[in-house]
Order: sequence, then C-alpha cells, then structure tokens
Amino acid sequence: MKKIYICLLFFACIFQAQSQTLEFKYAEIPLGQITPTQWLKQQSDILKNGSTGHLDEFHKKIQVDNGWLGGKGDDWEETPYWLDGALPLAYITKDSALLEKVNNYVNWTLSTQRPSGFFGPYSDYENETGKPVELGSQGSDWWPRMVMLKVLQQYYQATNDSRVIPFMQKYFAFQLRNLQENPLEKWTEWAKARGGDNLMIVYWLYNITKDPDLLTLGELIYNQSFQWTDLLGNRDWAIAAAYNQTGEKWMERHAVNVAMGLKMPAIQFQVKKDPYFLTSLRTGFNDLMTLHGLPHGMFSGDEDIHGNDPVQGTELCATVETMFSLEQIISVTGETHYMDALERMTFNALPAQTTEDFYHRQYFGNANQVEVKRGVYNFTLPFSRGMNNVYGPFSGYTCCTANMHQAWPKYISHLWYATTDGGVAALVYGPNKLETKLPDGTALTIEEQTQYPFEDKIKFIIQPSKSSEFPLEFRIPVWCKEAIIQLNGKEIQREKGGQIVRIKRMWNKNDQLDLFFPNEITTKNWAKNSRSIEKGALIYALKIKESVKKEMHPKEGEYLEIMPKSAWNFGLLNSTIADPVSNATFQALPFPKEFKWNSMSSPFEITTLGKKIPGWKTQDGVAHQPITTRTGVYQGTVDKKAETLTLIPFGFTRLRVVAFPVVN
Repeated sequence: MKKIYICLLFFACIFQAQSQTLEFKYAEIPLGQITPTQWLKQQSDILKNGSTGHLDEFHKKIQVDNGWLGGKGDDWEETPYWLDGALPLAYITKDSALLEKVNNYVNWTLSTQRPSGFFGPYSDYENETGKPVELGSQGSDWWPRMVMLKVLQQYYQATNDSRVIPFMQKYFAFQLRNLQENPLEKWTEWAKARGGDNLMIVYWLYNITKDPDLLTLGELIYNQSFQWTDLLGNRDWAIAAAYNQTGEKWMERHAVNVAMGLKMPAIQFQVKKDPYFLTSLRTGFNDLMTLHGLPHGMFSGDEDIHGNDPVQGTELCATVETMFSLEQIISVTGETHYMDALERMTFNALPAQTTEDFYHRQYFGNANQVEVKRGVYNFTLPFSRGMNNVYGPFSGYTCCTANMHQAWPKYISHLWYATTDGGVAALVYGPNKLETKLPDGTALTIEEQTQYPFEDKIKFIIQPSKSSEFPLEFRIPVWCKEAIIQLNGKEIQREKGGQIVRIKRMWNKNDQLDLFFPNEITTKNWAKNSRSIEKGALIYALKIKESVKKEMHPKEGEYLEIMPKSAWNFGLLNSTIADPVSNATFQALPFPKEFKWNSMSSPFEITTLGKKIPGWKTQDGVAHQPITTRTGVYQGTVDKKAETLTLIPFGFTRLRVVAFPVVN
C-alpha cells in the first residue's frame, strides 16, 4: 500500500510540474528583430570596428590556442564573456565577418559535446587520459559554462538552430546526475555566487520543453547557490556591507556577484510565485542603492560594495552585469523603477568608463574623478601595481576587457519586449527599428525615431502588414512630471511619470504615436550633503580640461593617464540648489554627425555659478568631499568671486565632479 501511495505521489508531482507555467510580465523579443538607428547605430559600429569586433585579434588570452576552440589556452570565463557581447552585436549589426567569427566558437561548442552531456574546453581528466568526461568529478568548473549557456540561448533566439535545445537538455541532464556529488562550489566559489545565470537558462528551457526534470534541477541549483533572496530581503546584509571591508564573507559583497545575484529572486519567483521573492528584491535593491548608490546610477564596488561616498569606485563588470540583471528583472516584474534604474546607469555610468573607440576601459571608475593615474586610491582592492583607475585594454583584471562588450548589445536587444497578450512594449528607449510578428503571424514594423536620451520626444511609426488590434505599452520616465501623448497628430491623453501606459486599438499602416517627456533642471542630494544637477535621464558633471598621456606598464601594457588642466574644486551656489530652474541655463548644441562619448561631442551644456574652495585638494589622487554640516552648506573658506561653471552629461566625461559641495 505504501509503494502505491509513493507512486501516486510521484506521478502527481510530475503532472503538477508538467502543467506549471512560469510567471513573467513581459517576454523577450528574439535577438536580431531590433536594429539600432541614429546614434545607437553609430555606437554599434564603434563596437563592431573596435574591441568587440576584434578582441580575439589582440587579447592574447583569447587569441592564443583558445580552449573554446579545442586548444589549451583560455578555458575559463573570458572567451564566453566576450562572446556574450560579440554574438548579440553580430546578429544586431548583421555583420558577416563578425557572424562568421562568433559562430566558429558556437559550432565548435555544439559539435564537441561529450556523450555524457559535458561540454566546453577539455578538462584536465580529458587532457591526461584522452577519454571524454563521463562523471561530474572528471569535468571542470561549472561557472564559465554558465556564461556560454547565455551565449547559446541568444544564438538560438536569433537562428532557431535545432541543435541547441537537445544540447542543453543533454547538459542539464548531466548536471542533474552530478550536482549532488559535485556541487556548484566544487571547483570555485564563483559558480556558487553566480548560480542564477545557470538557473535562468534552465527555466528558459523549461518554458520550451516543459520537462519536469528541469524544475528539479532548478531547485537544486537554487539551493546550492548563494541565497541572494534572503540576503537582499535581510537588511543587515546591505547595512553590514557599508562598514565591513574585511575578508569575512567577501564574496557576498563582491560587486559583480551582487550585480548577477540581483536577478536570482525574480528568476525563482517564476516557479515559486511567492511574493516574498519580489519583496526581497525590492527591499534589497532599495537598500543597495540607498546605502551604496552613486549619482551616475550605479552602486559602488571596488571590488566590494563600499558605501555611497562619491570617490568610491565601481567595477565595469558590475555595471554591465547589473544592466543585464535589470533587463531580466523587468521581464519578470514589469516594475518601472527597475526600468528607470537601467536607463540611468546605461546613459551615465557605462559610457564614462570606456574611451570613445571602445578599446580602453577602467577597471574601477569613480563618480567624482579629478585625476586618472596610477595609484591606490580609496579602493578595497588596491593592487600593488596601482593600475585599477587608469584607462587601458588590460589594466586591473582583464575580466572587464572581455565582459564589457555585452552592455550595449544587450541594452539594444531589450528596447522592446512582448506583452503576454500579443502586443509589444517599449520599456526603455533609444533610436531603433523593430521588425517582429504578432501571434497571428501579422508582420509588424515600428520605427522609434528619436535621439533619446538627447531629446525628450519619441516618435513611433507603426506599420502592421495589415490592420491589426493589439496593445502597445510604453513607460513614462519617473523624472517626467506629465507626458503628452499624441496619436496621428492629435493629443489623446496626458500621464504622470513612473508608470506604464497601455493603448489597445486597431493599428493601421503609418499610424504615428508621439510621446513628449517635458523635464526641468533638478538637483539631488547625495552623500556628505553633496548635490548633483540633473535633467531628464542625464546627470551633469563639471567639464574639466584634460591632459592625456599614454604610458606603458611592463605587465599590463598600454594605458592612459588623464590629468586636469583647469580648476575643478568648486562648490555650487546655494541659490542654484534652492531654485535650479532660475539659476542654471540649459543649452542644446548641434548634435554631432559622428556620435562619440567624449567631451567634445556633448550635445548639451548646463551653465551655473559656483565658487572655488581653495582647501579642496586631492590626496593621493582622491578628491575627498569637504566636510559639510547638516545645514547643507560648506562652512570653510570659499572664494568671494563667483565663476561660471560649465557642466556636460556624465557619460561624456573622463574627469569630472558630479557630486558638488554647496556654498553660500
């Protein structure tokens, strides 16, 4: 009788798993259906012609005898990291040379899967014995394979290659057989910290196959990973990270781990459907950005998350991984504050940490950054060589050299999502062209004509192949007080910021939907009573004249030191903080024909008055914030004469002050 009961319970569990539907608010648009235009097209071309398109030609770790092509070179994370950006870029730009290059790695990976399901570079066991991996103990680190699974997922979205699904099924069966005896942390703790990336693909495959074993595997991966849901929901974690910079549980404070871990609660919510997961995420993200957030939209992380002082650094890998996590969180939750956060870091933090040609990058970039040179700075990971703050292809750890490439292509591929009832949604913005199909097979093209975030209006030209009824959703940014919405030249409604607007109607060829997002110059308070100046999606920083010097390091190669040629130690007048609209002037400049993220190409300037603070100087390259009392005004010596300050959007700067003291 007991055996019969167990059998019935077993089949009941299978039936329940087979019938389960994973929760999400929006579905991803397949890779290749969104094409960048205008300035985003120019940015994509810079990546294609720069290091994204050519990293394997000069980064020796990837270039020489690559393990992901069967060699004995890189067999860990850097090649998959690079492909995680180069592959989506190839399918977005449809560049034949880059497509051939990235697909070479994909084809090798797909064609060399072992009979057991293991894949990727040959393990030590295989190299020593000449035999293929059969058991998990004969394999190698789970972590880099998680990144390659992301690459293969995108490849499948773009191509529908019939090899991918059975490949993943076979590998996940291998994991299910072996994870108990060879857990995620067997080789390195990185896999345990970043198990959410593995889990994400498991649940994506479940949505396609409905194989109940994948839910069993998902639960196993979740339990073996860092418990990010509990950490984020338990406020002690973020609070402790603000003061504890010891080696105790440092992997839970490692900024890139945090960036990847953010998506874990949302991913697991799809299966559990328990509000606890999304509540923990909201709590943790709010705490993270309150205690560790910086004006450019990212949290500190050098390498640990490190408080909200504007001189703290942020690792470039942390920025690009937070962007990707938010893109996944948006899909599951549909909550607008994550969309606003994604745009803020994309248009501000991200571009400031690379050079305009996308060859040089910083390992750690600071919000207030008035010198870029070799030094220890104020980082929790200083490195004895002092190369973490300079711009160079290989300075600091080279993980960022490989991983930075996913940021722009992933942002472009998430400019649109599909609604669950057959429509489309523009949840973050940028110039692009969407070419997709509605559930009934109707072809749909939407041209998003805008220079956003460099203008406050967006024009959608909607072209269904035949008149069709479907919903179109779009977000009103939180910084917009009241958006104006026009359909075919006539105003139809006005809506407050911080919400999703939904229009369901019969759409006809050449319908035009216009969005206007009026905005004003505002200020915001940051750590130590510092203030930023903002307008729309962009945060403004002091424009500092630069002296750029190219240097060589014997181990880390070429790098750039950038030093100031103009004064930077200014405070903003209290009158500007009290009334920024009346005391600051916004000027739109001619939009550059060749768009580049550098100070000469900025399409905007804001001018206002400030006074020099003579005692505000750098200490070992760091411009520590002057002490300000709770009155909010700096009490020390200040020049009597006010000077005109010119500010440009943060993303166009390399040297800058973005968090200003306030003076009378």
